[in-house]
Amino acid sequence: MPPRIPRLLALGLALTYAGAVTINQTASTYTFANDRVSFDVVKSNGYIRNLVFDGVSVLGTLSGNAGQLYTDFPSNAFALTGNLEGEVVQGRNYAGIVLTDNDTATGSLVQRSWFLRDGEAGLHSFVRLAYFNDTPKGALGEVRTMFRPNGGPWTTLVTNAEQWAPAPGAEAVANEVQVQDATWYLGLTPSDAYVQQESDYFTKYSFADNQTNKAHGLYGEGPDGTPIGAWWVVNQKDTFFGGPFHVDLMVDGIIYNKQSTSHGGATSPNVTNGFDRTFGPQFLYFNRAPNASLHDLLADAEKYADPSWNAEFYDEIAPHVHGYVPSRSRGSFSASVQVPHGAKDVVAILSANGVHFQDSAADPAAYQYWVTDVRDGVVNIDRVKAGTYRLTVSASGIFGDYIQDNVEIKAGKKTHVRATWVPESAGLELWRIGVPDKSAGEFKNGWERDTTHPRQPSKYRIFWGAWDFPNEFPGGVNFTIGKSDEGRDWNYVHWSQYGPTYTRNDTVTNINRWTINFDIDTRTARGLTAQSVATFTIQLAAAKTTAGNTDADQGAYPSFPINTYVNNGTDPLSWTIQPYESSSCGERSAISCHLLTKKFQFPGSWLREGANQFVLELPHAAPVYVQYDALRLELQ
Repeated sequence: MPPRIPRLLALGLALTYAGAVTINQTASTYTFANDRVSFDVVKSNGYIRNLVFDGVSVLGTLSGNAGQLYTDFPSNAFALTGNLEGEVVQGRNYAGIVLTDNDTATGSLVQRSWFLRDGEAGLHSFVRLAYFNDTPKGALGEVRTMFRPNGGPWTTLVTNAEQWAPAPGAEAVANEVQVQDATWYLGLTPSDAYVQQESDYFTKYSFADNQTNKAHGLYGEGPDGTPIGAWWVVNQKDTFFGGPFHVDLMVDGIIYNKQSTSHGGATSPNVTNGFDRTFGPQFLYFNRAPNASLHDLLADAEKYADPSWNAEFYDEIAPHVHGYVPSRSRGSFSASVQVPHGAKDVVAILSANGVHFQDSAADPAAYQYWVTDVRDGVVNIDRVKAGTYRLTVSASGIFGDYIQDNVEIKAGKKTHVRATWVPESAGLELWRIGVPDKSAGEFKNGWERDTTHPRQPSKYRIFWGAWDFPNEFPGGVNFTIGKSDEGRDWNYVHWSQYGPTYTRNDTVTNINRWTINFDIDTRTARGLTAQSVATFTIQLAAAKTTAGNTDADQGAYPSFPINTYVNNGTDPLSWTIQPYESSSCGERSAISCHLLTKKFQFPGSWLREGANQFVLELPHAAPVYVQYDALRLELQ
């Protein structure tokens, strides 16, 4: 183990050199520097200030918490103590600091670690949270590490290669009108670059992404005009929760690294005695190059979003990062899966054993891994922590998933699985609406582009009030199988009520009932016998009760029913959405949040030859909604 630096040294004296990484201290700060990057760590709270890359101040000036790089805990499950211990560590070509807040009164421990390597233009980050007390804390909630500049060279917000836009200017911010929490109308400043290129509305949720994101950040120009980028590179995601489809904030002027969250109805771990979780590593990376485009710098950052990158370095610093799993404790996984005909965009996921991958936080010790580009059913995942996992294989176009529990990964070994995915079937498929892909994107106002702005963002990313549902669908959706078009005639959100919005003062309530019309031909009708069984499947991309993202039994509708009436029957097929299944999704510019599925079986004799009708009903005039992934009717 590399020697530890003594804590008590003459102030102002250069402590040591780690290769070309220097460490200095004053009464109030530690300063780390290599030939590209330098930064100060504040001794009182562990925040990072005065971060400079190639001579450019990338955090700008200090103002409150702005102008700093730091971790905080909005859900208050953990907190900094104000009694920080900082331990400087070094190796042959790196130096770092481990910052420990040990609250002995409550048994809570927060440990933040930063490392700087010789020749690298970035910082490696870890966060450890531990709790040793017989009194449970409850849900972990939100934990985030934020690059929060105040000024600096930044002009553009970048979620990924597709979603990016100029940051709103000072005049637009000064004249903004709030229309929802964290959402503003900026149309009073029509000459603003954001308004001209992206939208009249700004919300941080427009720049969210799911956990397949490789890098996100800010783009701009340095004082000499050279393009420059700052990026959170998500090089290891195994210590997060929620799986590949979990959506969270990426950038809104701040660059976020979210270790835990409840956004999108995500499940966060329950903190009880013995909880001990180390999140990371992630890499805060800076780059610049003459004439480089935003996409050039982003692509450069994304090259480092590889779990094998810097694996030897992370093994070297593992003695200083409690809870990091070194290579010797990892194995590999492969699979050959025969997927159903028509399966597209096949994803393979390893997650907590015995639970849905989106609920992996049910096991606070669980890790997660996935591959999103499975070809010909061949799966390979390296650097998997030894343990027992659930394998889930999912695909666009196929209802349901392939699931196999008790997949054991052994350190230093390769586990191989052969499997045949038999798709769900309940007889003859009469019709389907939507593509089962765990999103509502294919429907109107989902992935559909806003062609009124040059950036043409997907409409779901913009504040929902920009798309006036009562005008687009007077009285609600009325959809006819074989005639209607999903992208035009079925909305991405089924609202119970709509409004008020910036452009609408009233609340419209006659939209809670949606109608599906379909015909059954003579040949199919012969199967409508007393013994026949119809199966109606609803897959939801999200459902929002008055619980929001909290799971709490709160508000007027913490749970609510979705009722399906078959051919004007009086006894509906009823599905009650529970508080713990709720997710604030569509109103937070998302099309995929907490995934839900329900299958109804009913007598085939409820159907008839010729015209048939389903009515999907939400409670009248209620602050609730659902977002459909796909629906299907089968007959056997």
